[in-house]
Amino acid sequence: MNAWRSAFAGRLLFAALMSSAVVGCAPSSSTGESGILTVTQSTVVIGDPHIVSDGLAARSIIKTIYDALVEWDADGNYQPALAERWEVSDDARTWTFYLRDGVTFHNGEVLRASDVVATMGRVLDPSIGGAFGTEGVYASYLGTAQISAVDDRTVRIVTEDPMADLLDLVVDMPISPESELMALPDSYVGSGPYRIVEHSEARLVTAAHDGHWRGTPTYADIYWGAEADAEARVSAVLNGRAHLAAGIGISGRDRIEADGGASAYEMNSALAIIFMLNAFEGPTADARVRQALNLALDRNAIIADIVEGAAQPLSGYLTPGHFGYNPQTLPYPYDPDRARALLAEAGYPEGLTLSFDIPQVMPDEMPELSRRMVDQYRDVGITLEIVEHEDRSGYSQMVRRKEIANGAGFDSSPWSTYRVLREKIHSELQGPWWEGYENPEVDALIEEAQGMVSVSDRQAIYRRIYQIVRDDAPWIFLYNPTLYWGVAEGVEWMPRVDGLMVFR
Repeated sequence: MNAWRSAFAGRLLFAALMSSAVVGCAPSSSTGESGILTVTQSTVVIGDPHIVSDGLAARSIIKTIYDALVEWDADGNYQPALAERWEVSDDARTWTFYLRDGVTFHNGEVLRASDVVATMGRVLDPSIGGAFGTEGVYASYLGTAQISAVDDRTVRIVTEDPMADLLDLVVDMPISPESELMALPDSYVGSGPYRIVEHSEARLVTAAHDGHWRGTPTYADIYWGAEADAEARVSAVLNGRAHLAAGIGISGRDRIEADGGASAYEMNSALAIIFMLNAFEGPTADARVRQALNLALDRNAIIADIVEGAAQPLSGYLTPGHFGYNPQTLPYPYDPDRARALLAEAGYPEGLTLSFDIPQVMPDEMPELSRRMVDQYRDVGITLEIVEHEDRSGYSQMVRRKEIANGAGFDSSPWSTYRVLREKIHSELQGPWWEGYENPEVDALIEEAQGMVSVSDRQAIYRRIYQIVRDDAPWIFLYNPTLYWGVAEGVEWMPRVDGLMVFR
């Protein structure tokens, strides 16, 4: 039995500690003579590939059947994909992408710059909508940009304002042939290493795209099966019905380790479990109250009780894998005495009553988590009332309309630090998930960073922002969950830094 653990220390670091080496994605005897790989995950529903979504299951499939202009490598660095190279102007406003020659789509068409321009036009179309309140997200970045085909192999994007983190956006824009855009989302035609040959809500079959620009893909076919129950996904690996299972949880890892017939893989996710606080009005508009709410929680006890230890405490609005995460910034300590003192300074020496909204799912542990918070806050004189919302989509829209009470339970999931800052922190932009936090220094630093083409200079600014926002505490920073996979014996595979299963 092989057990594998990885940890992040910044976006450019991917350290893996393995009891035995498990690397690459080459076929082994366990995949059979036919070269078939079988994957089981919570769902195989893809939806519209151009809707902003952070769901790992759908995005894993999308990344397997589509290419974007650029892609992530195993260490979290940007690498050429459909664009073999790119240039950015000194003012970070003009990006020029030079397309790879001879790329073919699954329908046999050859990639042209017009396909990229047309695809981006669809991505920015407000009629496409969005999942859980994400409609119009990309349009808020590139709605005023000039996107043009200079020639058949050159695409130029000129933004109204500097946008040094543009790659954070285009990496998640799967490119389709222009001729197939009208068929979405009923038909999926990309240029990725695998093409869809069968698709239902229960099962997806992808076959190797032999004309892929990287060469012949590793597997002849990949069978993706939908299984909602994590324990059933573990059983599928242990009894030989699947080679790879995603989202098995810590109990699945323990079961695999006890059985000894498969490998258990784990890695910190890019997900931040948090409560966004109402900084517009009421007690939580006071930074001292927000700091007290962070100091009054024993995160380690919560992690042990709620997710069986399968998480790490957050020190701010990013996980350790995000670009601009500051490793010098520490999580809020558990200090109920200091929390009481801050509440007294803010005018609440006898405590106060707060109301938090929560969804019943996504994250699924939110009801239980909030009950644990109620207990801990009681110890410092805070009476916490919880209002549960059954409709998850409606809940997201409520948060987007900024109609929360004193706080709202949420998960922050974009892999892009730039998106987190613009959509949740920047007070002048007042993005979809901004809840009233204002700090002019932070706003100015975000704008300054977008004019810096140098990655190291931009990261230094983001680290400064991270410390400032941590201290201002616009959110209750809780924890960063751990992801788990089960892998059949003999299958060589390693998860990517973004938690996606992508096969070449």
